[in-house]
Amino acid sequence: MAEKSNTVARRGAQVHRVSQRNRLSSWLRHHLSVALTSLQRILRTPLASFMTLAVLAIALALPSFMWTVVHNVQQFAAGWDTHPRISLYLHQQVSDERAEQMSLELMLHPGLSGVELIDRDKGLQDFARYSEFANLISLFERNPLPAVILVLPTDHTLLALQGLQQELSVLPEVQEAQLDLEWLQRLGAYLNVLERFTWVVSGLLALAVLLIVGNTLRMTLESRRDEIIVTKLVGATDAWVRRPFLYTGFWLGLCGAILASVLVFLAMEMIRAPVDRLAQLYMSSFSLQGLGAQGLTTLIAIGVALGWLGAFVSTGRHLREIEPS
Repeated sequence: MAEKSNTVARRGAQVHRVSQRNRLSSWLRHHLSVALTSLQRILRTPLASFMTLAVLAIALALPSFMWTVVHNVQQFAAGWDTHPRISLYLHQQVSDERAEQMSLELMLHPGLSGVELIDRDKGLQDFARYSEFANLISLFERNPLPAVILVLPTDHTLLALQGLQQELSVLPEVQEAQLDLEWLQRLGAYLNVLERFTWVVSGLLALAVLLIVGNTLRMTLESRRDEIIVTKLVGATDAWVRRPFLYTGFWLGLCGAILASVLVFLAMEMIRAPVDRLAQLYMSSFSLQGLGAQGLTTLIAIGVALGWLGAFVSTGRHLREIEPS
């Protein structure tokens, strides 16, 4: 008797597992069918769908392009030596021998960890190699460039750097003492402003994507009002009726994100040549980076999420207004 009961229990468990697999298979087939049907509805109106996708693509491409630019500028700035240094531009009348002697004297300074002399001949060679105005040098009777001494301070605090800059600037041979970290600090401040601005623009354009998808599906709901009413009369729930519209939002977000990635790629290619030229002028090996795999994945994920969310919010509100009388 116990053996018979065990056999019945095993057969019941097998039937239950088969039933679960059948339900799961049926559920997957239904969602696949609804997704394909939603895509077909979009393709039936190619002009209207393309206009909607173009607006979505522009709204998604602009913040993506801005974030890509911010990332590239950060990479460019990170490639520079961030250790502060002071450039001492010497007077023209200071001889090369005196400049070399002065650099040796500065090596004994307790506040300096390194000293490098760039004499006038070396400065002229560098100018001729990297400047577009090298041909103007031939117009001068003698080398117009001063000797430069680069010094590396040991104390990197702003107060100590400013004090050392002031101390070195009063030396009789020094015409100007420039703290080279100032421009990098300004660049960091500009980057912070640009990053904050990009966040604001991204938020506004994400809201625009939600409104575009929501308005598009609202008009689609209105055009299928009679169909929805009949469907509800035969017992369909709001979740069942909403499902194809959610997939429509999914497709709009996905296709809009893919088109946006193409726009970002074209925009980056348009500025690649001048950026490479700028990097050469700064003697940098920097290379412009596009979205990359991670950026593309993030863009597509955000596009799909915004499309689905816009569809969910819009259909949820309007479906409650469409009820059989």
